[in-house]
Amino acid sequence: MGLPDHHLTEGERVVLSFHPHWKRLILPVLAVIVLLAACVAAFLFIPGGEPYTSYVRIGVAVVAVILLIWWALVPYLRWVTTSYTLTTHRFNISTGILNKSDDDIPLAKVNSVSSDQRLLERILGCGTLVVESASDAGEIKLADIPSIQTVRAELFRLVEDASDGEIDGR
Repeated sequence: MGLPDHHLTEGERVVLSFHPHWKRLILPVLAVIVLLAACVAAFLFIPGGEPYTSYVRIGVAVVAVILLIWWALVPYLRWVTTSYTLTTHRFNISTGILNKSDDDIPLAKVNSVSSDQRLLERILGCGTLVVESASDAGEIKLADIPSIQTVRAELFRLVEDASDGEIDGR
């Protein structure tokens, strides 16, 4: 997870590396449960002994597999392949299942760091991180950041160190 060591510059080290919060997986898990219950119900209610029974069961299974891939596997793969890495020099955002996209925000270009949490997010310890930078992107909002206060404090500390010309408080 995060940046491999060979992608780091000289003197750069990884401070934090994480995926989005696990709450993104709640709906896919619920989709799997509902889909399995619907398949069991469909197989129980399809009359047995009819000439078309096997075709209907195969059709139900095919639809279930397609929906399982669409509703559960794709969101899971999006979650697994999204990573955030905070180093002593930059904040890296990596996304993509088949195609990969990497965005780097140099800490020296960050103007402000803020966070936003709704009630449920406060209970779960996650939130939205807002990073304002002096780049073309301007303000970047990253939803479902786990341990939001820790990430925000560490990012702010590293931004302050970068603006003072320090690395790791030195």
